[in-house]
Amino acid sequence: MLKRRPRRQMNQMNVVPYIDVMLVLLVIFMVTAPMFTPGVINVPSVSQAATVDVRPLEVTVSADGAIELKDNDRAIPVASVAALASQIKQLPGAAERPVAISADANLKYSDVVKVADVLHQG
Repeated sequence: MLKRRPRRQMNQMNVVPYIDVMLVLLVIFMVTAPMFTPGVINVPSVSQAATVDVRPLEVTVSADGAIELKDNDRAIPVASVAALASQIKQLPGAAERPVAISADANLKYSDVVKVADVLHQG
């Protein structure tokens, strides 16, 4: 009498059916994708962008917290963050000019935000 060995169960997952399904889905999407036309968006056009001829004021904050206000080629030292707004108001035509903040890379971000907050309020 022949003794049969018990059949071993496979402990690996057969992924071939999943690959077949994915290939069928890929073919379906490739065939149907050209059928859809993209929507047309009418974007308003501008003849020319306005150029700003005014150089911005530059507020420089160094690593030790010293603040300096640069107007064109002249540098004005500022005593504190609170005095920055009054220094800018004293400059002629400063209300219409943009302000750029330059800060040292080692400076805390919160110190830069304080300067920006004073400028926004002032």
